[in-house]
This record gives sequence, structure tokens and C-alpha cells, in this order.
Amino acid sequence: MNIAIRLANQADIPTIFVIRTRVRENPLSHQQLTEMGITPDAIGQAMEAAPCIWVAEVEGVTVGFAMADAEDGCVFAAFVLAEFEGLGLGRRLMAKAEAFLFQHHPTIWLETAENSRASGFYRHLGWQAVANLPDGDVRFEKSRT
Repeated sequence: MNIAIRLANQADIPTIFVIRTRVRENPLSHQQLTEMGITPDAIGQAMEAAPCIWVAEVEGVTVGFAMADAEDGCVFAAFVLAEFEGLGLGRRLMAKAEAFLFQHHPTIWLETAENSRASGFYRHLGWQAVANLPDGDVRFEKSRT
């Protein structure tokens, strides 16, 4: 199986939105994303400002992505389509996002639902829960070692 992790480009934006709306856990519609200010234009501007999005490809097909915000020091998103889970893509995407963020910050963070599979995944990758947030979310942090 041919697996690749690469920096995303402008042509990947439509696929990133398809993946985000089709994930098993915490899917959001295009309308919900737009209401949150997450639009193709906003993603394109973020990509132009910094190399902040990586995609995972299996046999040349994009099936996952991770996005980091260098200014805030956070992993903004990490998603893999359900049918491609278990291949190590999430771990590899997170490694890219973490390495990028650690170039700018000694401690990085992310937020997710405490009762999600993602919560366990992040713990497995060495992230530490540091705060319980409203609506059942938890803030995780990871320090450069």
C-alpha cells in the first residue's frame, strides 16, 4: 500500500472540506463550517501565510488531513476518513503538525471532546489533559522534549 504524507496545496482545499464533512466522529456540514468562519478562502489564506496543513494519501487519494495554527500554537484539526483509520495516518499527520508547532512554541495545545475516541488517541500520543472545558471538551497540552 502506497501511503504518503505531504504538505497541502490550494488544489487540496475542496478535498479537505469533503473529508471534514464525512468523518465518523464530529462531522460538520459545509454550512456549520461557514458559520464558524471556516471557508475555502480562509483555509487558502492560512496556507498562504504558513505551511500549516498536511494531507495523507493512500494510493494517491487524499484521505486525511491535519492543520496547525502557528500563531496560537495549536493543532486546529486532525481527521482521517473512517475507512482509512488504523493505518497510522493520524499518528503521522499529528507528527507533522507537532513538529511544525514545536518550531514556534515550547508547549502546544488542542481541544477535543473528553468522551471522544480522539481524546484517547491524543493521550496515546503523549498529550496531557490540563483543563476540562464547557460542553464536555478537554484541553490537552504537549511540551517539546
